[in-house]
Amino acid sequence: MTGARPDVAVTGIGLVTPAGTGREATWDGVCAGRPTARHVPELKGLPVDFACLVPDFSPRDHVPGSRPWQYDRFTQFALHAALEAVSDAGLDPADWDGDRVAVVFGSSAGGTGTMLDQHRKLLELGTARVSPLLLPMFLPNMATGQLTIHLRARGPALCTVTACASGATAIGTALQLLRSGACDIAVAGASDAVVQPLWVTGFDRMGALSRRGDDPRAASRPFDTARDGFVMAEGGAALVLEPASAARARGRPGYALLAGYGASSDAHHPVAPDPEGKGAALAVRRALDDAGARPADVQHINAHGTSTPLNDAAEARLIRRLFPHQPSVTSVKGTLGHLLGAAGAVEAAITALSVAHGRVPPVANLEKQEGDAEINAVTGTSRAQPVDLALSHSFGFGGHNAVLAFRSCPTEPAREPAAPSP
Repeated sequence: MTGARPDVAVTGIGLVTPAGTGREATWDGVCAGRPTARHVPELKGLPVDFACLVPDFSPRDHVPGSRPWQYDRFTQFALHAALEAVSDAGLDPADWDGDRVAVVFGSSAGGTGTMLDQHRKLLELGTARVSPLLLPMFLPNMATGQLTIHLRARGPALCTVTACASGATAIGTALQLLRSGACDIAVAGASDAVVQPLWVTGFDRMGALSRRGDDPRAASRPFDTARDGFVMAEGGAALVLEPASAARARGRPGYALLAGYGASSDAHHPVAPDPEGKGAALAVRRALDDAGARPADVQHINAHGTSTPLNDAAEARLIRRLFPHQPSVTSVKGTLGHLLGAAGAVEAAITALSVAHGRVPPVANLEKQEGDAEINAVTGTSRAQPVDLALSHSFGFGGHNAVLAFRSCPTEPAREPAAPSP
């Protein structure tokens, strides 16, 4: 592809989250602001024994093929989300030119559930009981690898690992591949499934998790003065990206245009955000420059909004400083919890849906904001609002910052979410 830089459209979305399996279930859940945190039997006895899990996810029903057990849970999520997104886009891997299809998928950790289970078997039962599928199930790039097989995609295939920014990094990288002409279609997103005792204990020992065990549904409360940490979650999301002109030519309106991507590093601390938000601000400005927009053009922000004291305060101050016109702000982590590496992909999907449908989901559990960091947060119920330009913020351990900019499709009507694929 040569000539002017093409507009890139989001033509398909697939979601697997604690609000449900499928795009429609997740969209309905976040718009209703229904918190999903609950006590988890596998975490019983830990100081933090609750999380947000994907409900009623059946590998046999939701994962292709006759042997879904051969995939770690994070790959199962990736497969379902990607196949739903491709179906939603009206594409069929049997018909497309796989040489021109890229797959970019992120994960913060890969198949750690498999790794921990197989390590237990090694210690308790010996080497003969360790599965020969250990590495194909565990390695973080294997969701990407399995997707290329199922999608018959022989273009660039990448795995992004930038902690909680992994999903946004994957989508931004896919945008760059499309613009460069390296592919004609990109399937991008992320998945994670790390709600396990070791991970929960690690985050708790850092002081990152909420201890509101007496009321888990109220534990994740982004930007609220009573926030005391995030709630761990699992799931995945996938977006199909393609040149808007190609999508229009085959009669597929886009949810939104992916107009810009900005990335940066805090270069400050392994896990704490820069209190001045310099790295995050740089990523925002780069995303806006890439989209050919100004801060004043932004009408909505899907914030990273983790429900941790430091991160929320730094992000709120950043938003107040860069956007004094007070665009609407949401964080779906109040409903879904923190999906770690998958968070950025899920939130990018929700942002594209907000642009398409002119509706902003509320921040669940937000009752009172800090006076010096108050933002125009949507609370209580979803807000009907035309959105021509929106940002999705993702910030991760290691100082990784990734920001995506979405524009409305100027000549296409908004789409109703299609029914989830089988």
